[in-house]
Amino acid sequence: MANACFVGFDTSNYTTSAAVCTEEGRVVANIKRPLPVLAGARGLRQSDAVFAHVKNLPSVSEELREALRGRTVLAVGVSARPRQAEDSYMPCFLSGVAAASSFAAALDVPIYECAHQDGHIRAAVYSAEAEHLLNGAFAAFHVSGGTTEILHVTPDQNGFSIDLVGETADLNAGQLIDRVGVMMGLDFPCGRAMEQLCAAWTGDLPQVKTSVKDCVCNLSGLENIAQRLWKETQDKGLVSAYVFACLAKTLQKMTAQLDEKYERLPIVYAGGVMSNRYLQSVLAKRTNTYFAEPMFSADNAAGVALLCRDAYNHHKA
Repeated sequence: MANACFVGFDTSNYTTSAAVCTEEGRVVANIKRPLPVLAGARGLRQSDAVFAHVKNLPSVSEELREALRGRTVLAVGVSARPRQAEDSYMPCFLSGVAAASSFAAALDVPIYECAHQDGHIRAAVYSAEAEHLLNGAFAAFHVSGGTTEILHVTPDQNGFSIDLVGETADLNAGQLIDRVGVMMGLDFPCGRAMEQLCAAWTGDLPQVKTSVKDCVCNLSGLENIAQRLWKETQDKGLVSAYVFACLAKTLQKMTAQLDEKYERLPIVYAGGVMSNRYLQSVLAKRTNTYFAEPMFSADNAAGVALLCRDAYNHHKA
């Protein structure tokens, strides 16, 4: 069908997003609106996130309407939960489900639900131009404010079959970054500002410390060290560089332990934290490793639209 397309919605804890991909699998719109966070705060309560999505969705829908001019929507996709676990639930995703369901009903097209995490993985595969990975098993790191996990991923008729291989035992990587950044007076989310501070740092760093065993990491100790460094030095560049050096070493160790279990599967690094160029430069030393561009690393609906396309084509076959 000429100009046929698929639409995806994603309402995570920090971003309202919608996306459009063509029948050929090319993302032609990736619309995002960040949720407002008060100065000095380290995140949002779910009730505040839901309210912010309700306020964002009309403007997102208006931009989506412009992106769809001259196109025919075949199906709609939406992230309905954080991950593929029975107990996986966050109220903020109900905002997207409501919007996507209404949108699909108005057009009389099918709707396909997926997990937010699956959308991250699919967007990363697309952005890294690694579609060949969808032909077999691969590994994915999902590293963000809400998740720090290693996943064994097998593409299937529902999108992905996912097994958890490793995770954090306490803080998520994005939580660590934002807690340290807010402590230093940076605006939430703090990742981009800390990345710039890290890139400008040229001095020596204290000894890098990590805690990783059997693909499980501990990051709360790193927060304590960062707090002490900040109190002693008041140097934002030093603290930022130290945090990212420790995170890079932690992810390297988790990767090495993953390789021991699965004999060097291809790895895709997804999630907002993995848009960090320093982390990418360290982890890219391993071959058969893939990264998404920043716009496809942080929360977005592009992967949801692509998963919708995959599901539609499977059910049509």
